[in-house]
Amino acid sequence: MQLDYPFIWEAFKEILTALPLTLMLTFVPLIVGFLIGLGVALARIYRVKGVYHVANGYVSFVRGTPIVMHIMLIYFGLPLLLDSLAKRYDWSFNINGVPITIFVLIALSLSAGAYLSEIIRSGIVAVPSGQIEAGYSVGMTKFQVMTRIILPQALAQSIPNLTNIVVGFLQASSIAFLVSVKEITGTAQIVASSNLKFLEAFIAAGLLYWGVTIIIELVASRIDRKATAYNQGGIG
Repeated sequence: MQLDYPFIWEAFKEILTALPLTLMLTFVPLIVGFLIGLGVALARIYRVKGVYHVANGYVSFVRGTPIVMHIMLIYFGLPLLLDSLAKRYDWSFNINGVPITIFVLIALSLSAGAYLSEIIRSGIVAVPSGQIEAGYSVGMTKFQVMTRIILPQALAQSIPNLTNIVVGFLQASSIAFLVSVKEITGTAQIVASSNLKFLEAFIAAGLLYWGVTIIIELVASRIDRKATAYNQGGIG
């Protein structure tokens, strides 16, 4: 058996067409997950009554179970729930009209929220209390202290961990092919099925994932250097 190098290139070009969907499956859940994670982190830090234990349970469950299970639970479970509610309240709602991608985005967003909440929480806790007290002493409100002092520093300190999450969810998006979403891995499977050259197709897919990961890490490294300039003598 020999590798078909020309086919690797042909497969790469076909698989490249799935990159936009893969990027959407990566970054949309991270954006939504950041908002979820921020709310969950604040609820846990400030022990918000009625929410604290729910937030703890959510984070524990999501982090203690694989992402593929989250996708399957949403993919199979959410339609059952919505159909049940539609029948009970006589809604004219057809779950069959909802694209599969939506279910994957919901599942990945919930997964991202739990992981990001831990990063955000640790970043917030790491901000020196003296700076927070200084903000209050000059008349800042809690909202101003959070948005002008705490969050900027927390996010700056968390860039390496956030980068790992981005790369992790880029790779996790490949699980979507199990529910017939044609992202990079799903497209590689389709391309290879025509002539059974699975090795070549997945080499092409791997090179594409690797290339995107390198770009993400380079961009994150540049942002990290700028965000932490005050620690490296960049600000006098």
